[in-house]
Amino acid sequence: MTQGPAISHAQTSIQGRELRVQRTFQAPRELVFQVWTDPKHLPNWWGPNGFTITVQEFTLTPGGAWRYIMHGPDGTDYDNVIRYVEIAAPERLVYHHGDTQNEEMFHVTVTFDDKGAATELTMTSLFPTAEELDMAVKQYGAVEGAKQTLDRLESALAELNR
Repeated sequence: MTQGPAISHAQTSIQGRELRVQRTFQAPRELVFQVWTDPKHLPNWWGPNGFTITVQEFTLTPGGAWRYIMHGPDGTDYDNVIRYVEIAAPERLVYHHGDTQNEEMFHVTVTFDDKGAATELTMTSLFPTAEELDMAVKQYGAVEGAKQTLDRLESALAELNR
């Protein structure tokens, strides 16, 4: 089996009510941004290992929404709503992430920094309280889930960037 470029694993940090995940992808920024914001690509990589998604709505405009159902490996369905606040293609996305009951569970900023043939992605999730972030980490595996999701993004980018 031939190996591609070295994979840059995600670096994570938790400080107060903020979870930051950073990773460098061996793909141009425009491609990383496109794969992050195109509903035809999202089902191929979004979510932790074993999860799939069904996109219900996708409107990439400020105030627009991405509604999807995340299907867990145990058969549990999780409704998700992302409401876009700011879109500065291909540098930055800002959105609220929640569900149908509470669309603003946490606030996310994703930056896509151009590193030539590579892209440094930083995803910062800001929770209302440190306790809510702690619950997301302990009960829902937020840190490991973010790492696995970015691993899946790496695989999707490698397929597209051949």
